[in-house]
Formats: sequence, C-alpha cells, structure tokens
Amino acid sequence: MPSRRPPDPAEVRAALLTVAAWVDTPDAPAPPRPDRAAAVRLSLAALEQVAPGRSVEVRVPPFGAVHCIHGPRHTRGTPPNVVETDPRTWCALALGRLDFTTAVAAGTVTASGHRAGQVADWLPLVDAS
Repeated sequence: MPSRRPPDPAEVRAALLTVAAWVDTPDAPAPPRPDRAAAVRLSLAALEQVAPGRSVEVRVPPFGAVHCIHGPRHTRGTPPNVVETDPRTWCALALGRLDFTTAVAAGTVTASGHRAGQVADWLPLVDAS
C-alpha cells in the first residue's frame, strides 16, 4: 500500500484556522462538516508525520485515528496507549488553545496507557498566532 503524502504545513494551518472561531467560542455554531473533517484529518496526519511510530493511537471520532510516537508497536486488539477526544477539543489542542494536561483533567480527553501522555510533547501542531 502506498504511503500517504505528508501534509503541507500551510494546508494544516489553514484548515485549523478555518475552525478556530468555533474552537474559541463555546456557543459558536459548528462549521460545515467538511471543514471540521479536514481540520481533524490534516492535523492528525501532521501528528503522524512529526511523531512517527506505532505505540500510541490517537482517535478523534468520527473523523479519524492515527498511530504515532516511537516505541513498542501494537498489532492486535485494543491498543495499550490510546488518546481519544472530540473534534472541537482536538482542534483546540492542535491550535494550542488548550493544554493537554488540562483537557485530560477536565475529562474532554481520555488518555490511557503510560505512553499516551507523550502526545502532549507534540502539541500544538501549528503556530496559530
């Protein structure tokens, strides 16, 4: 199977900035589904590129999941290291609007396994200033 092309950082940044108002304003209406999907999928692909590996699975349903971070590879069943969150929270993390530890403490991110917290080392994914 051919590997995916690495995402263009400018494309990732643009996709995330498209949803930034929604991320920043709790009562803002959600942007169109294709915009949310693009922001999540491109930012997950960016994470996969900057933190290659297969020891942690990052899930952002319903838009995507990737494996990242070097370490022991998971091959069958439920991965031992999983990070899962919703699209809005993921975009906030990717943009640097939310701290990973704060999101875990608030319950908007679930992080299981001793390596799951290492995802925080790669966030934010873009400079959105």
